[in-house]
Amino acid sequence: MTASPNLLVPVEAKILLSTWNESKDTVGTQYPISLLPSNRNTNSTSAPLENEKNVSMIVIQFIYAIVCLIGLIGNSMVIFVILRYAKMKTATNIYILNLAIADELFMLSVPFLAASAALQHWPFGSGMCRTVLSVDGINMFTSVFCLTVLSVDRYVAVVHPLRAARYRRPTVAKMINICVWIVSLLVISPILIFADTMPSKDGVVVCNLMWPHQTWSAVFVIYTFLLGFFLPVVAICLCYILIIVKMRAVALKAGWQQRKKSEKKITRMVLMVVTVFVICWMPFYIVQLLNLFLPHMDATINHISLILSYANSCANPILYGFFSDNFKRSFQRIVCFRWLENGTDEPVDYYATALKSRVCNNNPLDFQQEPLQSDPCYKHGTITRTTTL
Repeated sequence: MTASPNLLVPVEAKILLSTWNESKDTVGTQYPISLLPSNRNTNSTSAPLENEKNVSMIVIQFIYAIVCLIGLIGNSMVIFVILRYAKMKTATNIYILNLAIADELFMLSVPFLAASAALQHWPFGSGMCRTVLSVDGINMFTSVFCLTVLSVDRYVAVVHPLRAARYRRPTVAKMINICVWIVSLLVISPILIFADTMPSKDGVVVCNLMWPHQTWSAVFVIYTFLLGFFLPVVAICLCYILIIVKMRAVALKAGWQQRKKSEKKITRMVLMVVTVFVICWMPFYIVQLLNLFLPHMDATINHISLILSYANSCANPILYGFFSDNFKRSFQRIVCFRWLENGTDEPVDYYATALKSRVCNNNPLDFQQEPLQSDPCYKHGTITRTTTL
């Protein structure tokens, strides 16, 4: 992204995809943490424009501070709840834990970005440059991969509940989470290799991606769009389409009221997992693709798309509180400091007892209303764990 001399390009760590500086044979892609040097010649800058820029930066920094604060508190609560209560350690919640850890790690890197924005250069050295950019890339891909895994988990639980017994276990979920991190590390390997600091046109140090050739920058745009958004969203949508088809078939046998109830439940699930993610990330990727053809886009547009993408890291805990009674009760216990009390008071599953007996009878209709945490059901030597968000 190329900005006018009087505009400070955002230091946020998301992959902005057009080049702005060439040094010898190296092309620098403005990875969002990189700071496009502003014109430091105050004689050429009018006072109104300078004041407008300062106010804009203050507002933007305030927004990022709020996002960071909510993200740190919210994801910390999610991590604590899942680790604190034994009945929250289900396969689905293990995936949620992985997502919360990825978001938490990214939120810890935001102060470095804020400091760089305030100082208008990168003062933390080459090592921290590579680390912060890598953490940001990890967050991008781990988040979408976790959501994809969660969608597949929902598909297996609803469409193939009996076959899923051996796969939907916390141990398997932990192994899958490890694979998600390994795949994410492989996907962001270009960032690990090419992230570095460099002097800008006016002499300040910026943190950037230094490609050997400009073509690599365009390839990286398409690469991140396909792996970080398009293909995962297609997989997520396919999972929920199959889930809806299954729920409709089951609901027809249960009558109109149960059909209406199941469709409402599955619609809320689709809205939570798919719509929020798409709303937060689609503008970012649209801007990145447009930057290939319109490198002089307004900095405000980039800021808005970046803020939305960052907001996804703090939105998930809020959604859990709205859509999961167990998370809501657990969050309330933390806020009221009830978790400090002695005893074994844990989130209660109101459907667990009834559902366990129904699952053991192989009734497919009962998978419409999964419990909020797992309860093992023993049948023919197998363990079935049913869970929901």
